[in-house]
Amino acid sequence: MARIEELAASCPHSYDLLLLPENACLLSSSEDIKAQVVQPAYIRNIHQRLSNLAKQRRCWLIAGLPAPDPQQPDKFRNQSAVFSPEGKLTVCYNKIHLFDVNLGSESWQESAHIHAGTTPVSFTIDPHWHIGLSICYDLRFPELYRYYQQNGCHIFSIPAAFTVPTGKAHWETLLRARAIENQAYVLAAGQWGRHPDGRETYGHSMIIDPWGEVLAQLPDGEGVIQATLSS
Repeated sequence: MARIEELAASCPHSYDLLLLPENACLLSSSEDIKAQVVQPAYIRNIHQRLSNLAKQRRCWLIAGLPAPDPQQPDKFRNQSAVFSPEGKLTVCYNKIHLFDVNLGSESWQESAHIHAGTTPVSFTIDPHWHIGLSICYDLRFPELYRYYQQNGCHIFSIPAAFTVPTGKAHWETLLRARAIENQAYVLAAGQWGRHPDGRETYGHSMIIDPWGEVLAQLPDGEGVIQATLSS
């Protein structure tokens, strides 16, 4: 959280919306660590710090974090939580499409510990901007974004932790396709680096316009990218 706060403060210009990567508050394969972090005291602390950040920066904030699942106590939710500039938790989206993939050298079975969401979630910043929420592997399912487009969304939020092999092959192509086919902006914040559980994430955070042009990109490392969207 301290690093998130530092990066949010490092941007030289003001901004209306800040998007963090998937699992920005915790990326871990340890079930014990996740079970600890989703306890009420920890969740309240994380939510409070995210709320304070949104208020301090006077912006909307979309943050990826694990969340408890009251329906299945032995599993978690992979969640995007949205905070208003007043610091209010307004909506939460639970990842619908879970990453169950065997890449040969790597195997990831997200459904073993994550309970999938079932409902698309969107929110409105002002009358001009309606934002549809998604997370990482959702990107491979165009029906979700067509649903958002048909329900008036102008922006797609796609925080992610794409692995390096799939990231190199498909990340930019899929992002630009979702923008072009729906005539929407795409905001994609990607985890980057080698993580303690052995995974290596691709990074390449991007902001893409409805024409499919990349307005801003951060290929690797930690940092902030920014662009002005036109209605």
